[in-house]
Amino acid sequence: MAKDTLSITDNRTGKSYELPVEHGTIRALDLRQIKTGPDDFGLMTYDPGLTNTASCKSTVTMVDGDNGILRYRGYPIEQLAERGTFLETAYLLVHGELPTQSELEEWQYNIVHHTFIHENVKKFMDGFRYDAHPMGVFVSTIAALSTFYREAKQIHDAECRKHQIHRLIAKAPTLAAFAYRHMSGMPYAYPDNDLSYTGNFLSMMFKTTEAKYEPNPALERALDVLFILHADHEQNCSTNAMRAVGSSAVDPYSAMAAAAAALYGPLHGGANEMVLTMLREIGSVKNIPAHIERVKNKEVRLMGFGHRVYKNYDPRAQIVKEVAETVFEVTGRNPLIDIALELERIALEDEYFLSHKLYPNVDFYSGIIYEAMKIPIPMYPVLFAIGRTPGWLAQWQESLEDPDLRIVRPRQIYLGEGERQYVPIDQR
Repeated sequence: MAKDTLSITDNRTGKSYELPVEHGTIRALDLRQIKTGPDDFGLMTYDPGLTNTASCKSTVTMVDGDNGILRYRGYPIEQLAERGTFLETAYLLVHGELPTQSELEEWQYNIVHHTFIHENVKKFMDGFRYDAHPMGVFVSTIAALSTFYREAKQIHDAECRKHQIHRLIAKAPTLAAFAYRHMSGMPYAYPDNDLSYTGNFLSMMFKTTEAKYEPNPALERALDVLFILHADHEQNCSTNAMRAVGSSAVDPYSAMAAAAAALYGPLHGGANEMVLTMLREIGSVKNIPAHIERVKNKEVRLMGFGHRVYKNYDPRAQIVKEVAETVFEVTGRNPLIDIALELERIALEDEYFLSHKLYPNVDFYSGIIYEAMKIPIPMYPVLFAIGRTPGWLAQWQESLEDPDLRIVRPRQIYLGEGERQYVPIDQR
């Protein structure tokens, strides 16, 4: 008997089957041969939320949730956050290797020279209500870009794909900042290509009457690190959306709009807002024990703790906690951080949370930093989207080059009525 196989006996028929095992998985289609008779469709798996289904093979990102490990293309997230820049990390995700100095300079040039958007996009944005949520504006304008770059439909042309990748990474901060300015009732601030990627974003967000905006280096670096931490994270909800929609051979703008829409949800890109709400409800360090008891009694959830994949300390959370201290040296200390730190300390000493493997995730501290930087809550998922853009594009590009690519079309278990006859309305 072969070593890397799974033997299955169907007790309904008494038949046995031997399925090959590769990379710790079996192919779902191999189950199709397991039938009770010639009219049987064959066995399927039922996996709501795809919690135990590998939908693709990837070389982009590795998450070891049991040991709290996150690596982009093999590089530990800690090293990239400490030594790298966001654009360097974006190059790594898209191209598979860290750039040389000349490659990085060319990459940065290509990004910088695509930061401006067509003037008609501003008119499109002006059509939204004055108080439109910036994430809704972001999703819509990303999708609208497909009408400006119609050649983007040539997704199997590598050179064409490269141009769209440059454009999306470059224009994401511009669209995000313009969405913020629209919400704030402020005139749009155009890109300043003399600044860094994150410095330019801060300028487009906060520039007022000064001739040239000078971003604070500590805040600029903090935002760059946060973008690195959010750049990719395996097959999460929005990345799955990017791949699934991309499998229809649509242009990357439309696919990314779908990914951003998935990120819009409070269980994904809006999670750090829920952390801030919880910390404000707690109100004081002295109220933490009572809140902990409410969590144990399942009256409320402990927001910012636990993760679908991580069953250990999220490595990004530790980095964000360190970044917070550098930000507070500039902005002043956000009083919510003291509640957060004490909440973390108590929770990590409590057997209930340890036994349930509930540890802080990246959302636990990131919202506190954004608030200290005077970034309003509606912008939090938009910032997440800027950081995640190169990851989405890397995954999209990888999927197009996958020989196993098929248009995503899951099966279902139909539990509805059998055949029924139509009854005229006057007889019902």
